Amino acid sequence: MRTNTLTTCAAVTGALVLAATLTACGGGAAADDKVVTVYSADGLKGENGDGWYDKVFKDFTKKTGIEVKYVEGGSGEMVQRAVREKSHTQADVLVTLPPFIQQAAEKNLLTKYAPAGADQVDGADKAADGTWTSVVKNYFGFVYNKKELKQAPTTWEQLLAGSYKDKLQYSTPGVAGDGTAVLVKAMHDFGGKRQALDYLKKLQANNVGPSASTGKLAPKVDKGELLVANGDVQMNYAQSKDLPNLGIWFPKKAGGKPTSFALPYAAGLVKSAPHTANGKKLLDFMLDTAQQREVSSVGGGFAARKDVRATDENAIALGRIMEGVEVFEPDWADIGTNLQSYVEDWKSATGS
Repeated sequence: MRTNTLTTCAAVTGALVLAATLTACGGGAAADDKVVTVYSADGLKGENGDGWYDKVFKDFTKKTGIEVKYVEGGSGEMVQRAVREKSHTQADVLVTLPPFIQQAAEKNLLTKYAPAGADQVDGADKAADGTWTSVVKNYFGFVYNKKELKQAPTTWEQLLAGSYKDKLQYSTPGVAGDGTAVLVKAMHDFGGKRQALDYLKKLQANNVGPSASTGKLAPKVDKGELLVANGDVQMNYAQSKDLPNLGIWFPKKAGGKPTSFALPYAAGLVKSAPHTANGKKLLDFMLDTAQQREVSSVGGGFAARKDVRATDENAIALGRIMEGVEVFEPDWADIGTNLQSYVEDWKSATGS
């Protein structure tokens, strides 16, 4: 489930406590050595306590006795929160989508740590300097309402039609990881920033408006409030179990091929964390082969470890979803460096 509630803390029992500050969730993380605090992008926690995070955190506590406290929001929001708390660090582990994990490293929020098993993660899915490692591989995509639309859209250009007015929405670039991905993919598919912004300016006529949370868009698509929204394969596939009208697709430029790119959940150990040792243990646990085998069967995602070959029903279905999709690798160094200017240019072009 994706949510924009930054003050939601989840104990491994699954109980949710809403609080104004993290210290209200159990009396203060630093006071308890048997705790680890995770700041994470949304998507890996289940709607009904049945997500990959739910199982991993429960199993981790059972094995170690360490309670997992969880704070969730958009990737950009989580980095911004960690920046604000830099003088009084509260998170132990930070999990975000690119380019925000690179941004976190550039802002000196992360400390070098290679979890056990990191050698089995592809080089493109981890930092060369050891500041972060992907724990769940994932791909960017869009969703559509299978009931309202007899056929899935195929091109970006189709979304400019009047039938999509106020029936289309994408999450906000610079705030949500998947929202930023819309800009990244458009720049790739249209052949540059200017061409992408020209298109997104036209698309704005149909766009409902900003959304800090990508996860909240899929239920709207399922209900028919929206016909199309952005998302990512792992989150949307997991959501489709409870949202039967949800279909996954990959826009292409007219005359081109459907494209996507890896958008992994990347985890790093927070610098000056209150519970560094516990953070390391959790990172090791998440990347262990047992937990990686459950990424598809439980979480509906792709294992980050290349030595884990999942053959469960979900893994087979996910493989089919990605058939025929051309996967490209963005220049994350460029995007990380120029993200703010790209977002400002997007705001200017769309009037957002």
